[in-house]
Amino acid sequence: MEYSLVIRTAAEFIGTAILVLLGNGSVADVDLKGTKGSQGGWILIALGYGAGVMIPVMMFGSVSGAQIYPAMTLGLAANGLFPWSEVLPYLIAQMLGAVFGQLLVIWSYKPYYDKTDNPTAILGTFSTIDNAHSRLDGFINEFIGTFLLVFAALVITHEQAFKSNIGVANLSLGFLVMTLVASLGGATGPALNPARDLGPRILHALYPLKSKGDSQWSYSWVPVVAPIAAGLVAAFLYKVMFA
Repeated sequence: MEYSLVIRTAAEFIGTAILVLLGNGSVADVDLKGTKGSQGGWILIALGYGAGVMIPVMMFGSVSGAQIYPAMTLGLAANGLFPWSEVLPYLIAQMLGAVFGQLLVIWSYKPYYDKTDNPTAILGTFSTIDNAHSRLDGFINEFIGTFLLVFAALVITHEQAFKSNIGVANLSLGFLVMTLVASLGGATGPALNPARDLGPRILHALYPLKSKGDSQWSYSWVPVVAPIAAGLVAAFLYKVMFA
């Protein structure tokens, strides 16, 4: 069934909101003071992000493609695999969805934001932070992670063995993201997604929270530029090899 652009962008909005809600919600559960999951560890965060991708992909994969990543949308468009006329509506829907999803995280954890006096922990529930304090290291990490995500996602969802059972492919994407976060996420967060980082970072700067501290705008370009660059390269390689 062919859905209208309005329906497809609505799916992108909801899907990205779910990604941020479940992903950043898992960070809030682990890092904020006084929650049931406080200090629960990185595996909880990896599970949150894995499910945060798997669930919207299973919900909306057949509607909008469940791109939910500007890096994916731009990479596909730049390589002739997605119409440029629909790029801006998709990007707007993804950005607004990320902001809305982060609002839901704040509202869900507001008492624990108020208890937390560590501004780094608070920012980490919104956006990525490079633990090495190096934009170069952060860029490399985000590029590698996003490249693998976009390339693997394209191959998995278009692989002949999965075409008759797209549900298994979508489930695999959740495990892919979970593994990426568990394996590479310790360096930066990670973002792997410009909307997932930039939308919540803007909200961090605007929303009045106790002890929230600086939004670290000097680093903010890294989780935007690196994933987009990686998405362009990954989609190009996929097109050359398989499309």
